[in-house]
Amino acid sequence: MSTSTSNIYLTKKSGELVISEGENPNKSTHSDKRVLIVGGGVTGLTNAWALLDAGYSVTIVSDKWASLEDRITSQIAGALWEWPPAVCGRHTDKISLLLSKGWCMTSYRAFTKLQEILPADGQTGHGVRLRMANFFFDKPVEQNAEEHEKMLEIEAANIPGFERDPLLVTKHAVSQQAGVVDAYKHISPVVDTDAYMMWLRSVVESKGGKLVTQHVSGDLLEQEDRLLNAFDAHYIVDATGLGAFEAAADKTVYPLRGALIRVVNDGKKFPKVNEALVVANDYEKRDEDGGIVFIVPRNDKTLILGGIAQANEGNLDLTLDSPEMSRMRTRCNRFVPGLENAELDPHSPIVQGLRPVRGENVRVERELRRKEDGSLSKIVHSYGQGGSGFTLSFGCAGDVLSLVEEIEAGVAPTPLKLEHAIAA
Repeated sequence: MSTSTSNIYLTKKSGELVISEGENPNKSTHSDKRVLIVGGGVTGLTNAWALLDAGYSVTIVSDKWASLEDRITSQIAGALWEWPPAVCGRHTDKISLLLSKGWCMTSYRAFTKLQEILPADGQTGHGVRLRMANFFFDKPVEQNAEEHEKMLEIEAANIPGFERDPLLVTKHAVSQQAGVVDAYKHISPVVDTDAYMMWLRSVVESKGGKLVTQHVSGDLLEQEDRLLNAFDAHYIVDATGLGAFEAAADKTVYPLRGALIRVVNDGKKFPKVNEALVVANDYEKRDEDGGIVFIVPRNDKTLILGGIAQANEGNLDLTLDSPEMSRMRTRCNRFVPGLENAELDPHSPIVQGLRPVRGENVRVERELRRKEDGSLSKIVHSYGQGGSGFTLSFGCAGDVLSLVEEIEAGVAPTPLKLEHAIAA
């Protein structure tokens, strides 16, 4: 890890988790308190980073870690920062939308600060870039109430580079077959997930985080005392993603299958794409896939094409010849002249994974059930982020830190309610 990387840390300022540079003044604050995190994806490791920099000792348990040989769910993610709801369109309840708008801005500022301190020049390895993202619509945005409201919120939030311009369709030479007539754009963090997940792991380990490769199954509450004793911990953070179906005994958790085609983006077979081109999911029209178009430069060499959002589909058996993959490729081809000639990534032409979605809101909340002896649980949950794990990562981690501190202070848990979201 470079010297400059060792000088960055996460801290709370005015209630928000932010990236700072220099000597961390909080590193001994909770030095006698230890946290066990279950889950090694972007949510779990970002939680670990925040807790470590707050002074906690942290152990992370996961049955898999990011690698190029066997990618975990976080590496499959599209990882384009989006104002909620995301393109795959599943977080639409009021609590999720209100909280996510705060969480996503915390992450936006964190990714921007990270890029400012450590520019992605190939030396630092975090893989975060700031790129222009273009969002297209098949009718004037005003004619879709939800999308119009979203656009106005983005403008009001002063997202850098925001501009509404129907001529973006012409600028990007989008085919008339795509059927889009309106658009807006803004700057978004885009994450090379392979690079970022391995960089994030190195950050956590350099700060003293201990990684244990082990599978934890079953309801965490039922084995809370055993886990706390086994890992010499005081608190548990549940970042199990889809595993929360068991870990939190939450039967509303379900998979939302997604897949991406990876192609070579070197400008030889089609004009090099340097900006994101997106059409959001629409449940009322287009084809059975919701008409999603998701074209994003993953890094300087690879372009990812999506997308698919198939609820309650847990099989990872898609191929390039699967009907939904063929339809997805056709939709993308209409957005980039010559894309049909693209050369597939020789190492990973297709990647697929299961987004961890929850029937209700994203859950960043303490365990509300009591232990068998009637005492309060010391578990904090953070799961259900679906396709927005990177977009919400720093925001959710800030709330997890606050909830762990709440347990430490002896405060009783309260359920996540709409009024809490409004207050946030």
